[in-house]
Amino acid sequence: MAKVFISELVLRDGHQSLIATRMRTEDMLPICAKLDNIGFWSLEAWGGATFDACVRFLREDPWDRLKKLRKALPNTRIQMLLRGQNLLGYRHYSDDVVRAFVQKSADNGVDVFRVFDALNDMRNMKVSIEAVKNAGKIAEGAISYTTSPVHDIPYFVAMAREFETMGCDTVAIKDMAGLLTPGRTAELVRALKSAISIPVHLHSHATSGLSAMCFLKGVENGATILDTCNSSFGEGASHSSTESIVAALAGTEYDTGLDLAALQEITAYFREVRKKYWQFESAFTGVDTRVLVNQVPGGMISNLSNQLKEQGALNRMDEVLLEIPRVREDLGFPPLVTPTSQIVGTQAVLNVLTGERYQSVTTEVKNYFLGRYGKAPGPVNSEVRSLAIGNQEIITCRPADMLEDEMDRLRGEIESLAKSEEDVLTYAMFPELGRNFLQERAADALKPEQLLPIGTNMACGPFYAANEFNVTLHGETYHIHVTGSGRPGEEARPFYVSVDGVAEEVLVETLAEVEVYGGPGGIATGSGKARNSSDKKSADKKRPRPSHQGHVTTAMPGTIVDVLVKTGQKVKAGDAVLVIEAMKMENEVQASITGTVIGVFVAKGDAVTPNEALIEIQPG
Repeated sequence: MAKVFISELVLRDGHQSLIATRMRTEDMLPICAKLDNIGFWSLEAWGGATFDACVRFLREDPWDRLKKLRKALPNTRIQMLLRGQNLLGYRHYSDDVVRAFVQKSADNGVDVFRVFDALNDMRNMKVSIEAVKNAGKIAEGAISYTTSPVHDIPYFVAMAREFETMGCDTVAIKDMAGLLTPGRTAELVRALKSAISIPVHLHSHATSGLSAMCFLKGVENGATILDTCNSSFGEGASHSSTESIVAALAGTEYDTGLDLAALQEITAYFREVRKKYWQFESAFTGVDTRVLVNQVPGGMISNLSNQLKEQGALNRMDEVLLEIPRVREDLGFPPLVTPTSQIVGTQAVLNVLTGERYQSVTTEVKNYFLGRYGKAPGPVNSEVRSLAIGNQEIITCRPADMLEDEMDRLRGEIESLAKSEEDVLTYAMFPELGRNFLQERAADALKPEQLLPIGTNMACGPFYAANEFNVTLHGETYHIHVTGSGRPGEEARPFYVSVDGVAEEVLVETLAEVEVYGGPGGIATGSGKARNSSDKKSADKKRPRPSHQGHVTTAMPGTIVDVLVKTGQKVKAGDAVLVIEAMKMENEVQASITGTVIGVFVAKGDAVTPNEALIEIQPG
C-alpha cells in the first residue's frame, strides 16, 4: 500500500491559478475516465473560484458541472475548497445557508470538504465542519499558512488540535502564497504529527520555486497526502507537477504507486486543451521569489499594478510593497488570502497615494477593526483602530451569530426563477449575478464568453469592430457585448451593451480635452468619456478640476456607491460625504472642510478619478 497519496488539482486550482478558472466542463469530461483510473486520493474539482467563474463567465450551472463530474468519476473522491462561513461568496452567510449549501454539495457529489478561514478564526469554520460531518463526508480543516511574529509553530499546532477536536478527518497546511521553506515544512509537519493522530495534507503553491523541496521534507516528517497538479497546468503560480513528484518518490519508501505513463497520457490531453484558453494565460507562469520578502502573491501584485497604472503612479509600486507589511502589522498580521489580501492591499495603496497614512480608511478596514470578519490573529494597532472606528463597539462574538436565518427569505425572492434548492443557493452566493443567470437560463439565452481563435493577433486585433469583448479592471473581468448604438456623429452617442449579461445604456460624449475614465459604471478610451445614461444629472456637466480646499476628491479611481449629502447641507470636516468602491473595497470619502455643500457633481454608479472635484463645500 502506498505511504504517500496524491490529490490532483488540475480541475480546480491548476486552471484557477494559470488561466483565470476558465476551463469549461466540456473540456473536463472527455479525460475523466483516465483521471478516474489513476488512483488519486482525491481530485479537486469544485469550490474556490469555480462556482463564480461558471456563473459569471462560462454561463454554466456549477451544480450541473458537479453532477456530471460525479457521474464521470465513479471511483475517485471529489474534493472542494470552502471558505468557511463565506462559503464560495464574499461575505459571511447565516448558519442555515451554510448548512444547506454543504448538504447540497454533498448530495451532488462532493466527498472531501477543505474548510478554511482567511483569519484562521476557528469560529468561522465550526458550522461548516459540523455540516460536513452531518452529511457523512470527509472534513478537512485547513490552516492558512503565513509568517509573522504571532504565527509560530505552537499557533498552528493549537489550530490542528482544535480541528481534530471538532471531528475533522484530516488537517491541511494551506500554503496559498508559497511561503513555506523546506526547513520550516519539516519543523511544522513534525510538530503536527506529534500533536494529532489524523493525517496531514500538504498544499503549497510553486510560486517561490520551493514547493517540491518542501514536499520531500514534508513526507520525510510524516505528511501522507500531497497536493500536486498535472504538469500541463502546473508550476509557477500553480503547484508542483504531479508527474515530477510521482517520479521523485518512485522506488522509495514514499512511493505513491501511481503510473507515470498513464499520467503522461493525461498531460498530453490537457496540453492541447490549454491552447484553447490562451487569451486568459497568467503572466505569473515562472518563479517569483518576491513573495518570500513581501508575502504578496502574484495575483495581488497584478491587481496593485493595474491600480497604480490607472493612477499614473506605477513608479510608486515599491512604496506600496513596503507599506503592505506595515498595514498588515497594524491589522494584527492577517494572512494575505481572499478577502484579507484585498483589504490590506487597498489600504496600503491609499496610504501611499494620499501622502498620509490612514487619512482615508476603507469600509472593509473599519469592519475588520469592528470584528465583523472575525478575530485578528494578533494585537491590532490601537491608534490606527481609533482613527478608523473611533469609540464604536467592537463585536467579540462569532460574526455569524449576528445574522438571522436567510433561506426562507432567499426562496421567496427567487421563487419565480428557482427550479431547485441548488438554484436558491446560487442566488444566495451572488444575488444579482445569480438572478441574471437564472433569467437567461429560463429564456434559453445562456452564452459563454468568446474564446478567440488561436493565433489571433491581440496587438493589432482583427480588422473589424468587435461587438463582444472582455474588459479587465482592478483584477475583475467584465464581459461586454455591444447590442446596438445610436447614429455616428452625435455629440452624445448611445451604445446599448450587456455587461456580464446585465443590459446597460452607455453614452459616449466627445470632449475637447482627452480624458480616460474607467469603472463598472462606464468605460472609455481616447477622446471621450463613458457614463451610465441613468446618471445624466451628475454627468451632463463636466466635473471641475480640484482648485481649492473645498473641492472633495477621491484618492484613487473607482465607482460611486452612495452619495451621503445634498446641496445646502451643512457638514463638518471629516464627515463622510461619499462612498466609493475601488479594488473591490468600499471607502468613505470625507468632507475636506467645515461648511455648506454648494455642489454635488456625482451620482450613484458614476466612475470617478482623482483629478476631478466630486463635491464642493463653501467654508463657514
